[in-house]
Amino acid sequence: MRITEHPIIKFKRGKKVTIYFEGKPIEAYEGESVAAALIAAGIYVFRYSPRHKRARGLFCAIGKCSSCLMEIDGKPNQMACMVRVHDGMRVRRQKGKGVLDGN
Repeated sequence: MRITEHPIIKFKRGKKVTIYFEGKPIEAYEGESVAAALIAAGIYVFRYSPRHKRARGLFCAIGKCSSCLMEIDGKPNQMACMVRVHDGMRVRRQKGKGVLDGN
């Protein structure tokens, strides 16, 4: 699902890394957002809304909405469209408001 060729834009990919989405390894590239890596892997549901438990995914892709909030490396409420991947990153769908363990 990644764009590999374009007639005008040249893609400079970073180093290939592995992130873990709910324990499953996902191929990603340094420099791309968590959202881009998940979409490329065919994962479109990033969270569930607190009140009605409705699926949410990438919407604005510029950090202006809350549709892509996820738990990233144990921290809830991280915008997947704004966070860059790193090797070994742990990502989980967020259910509800996202509360740190122990709070």
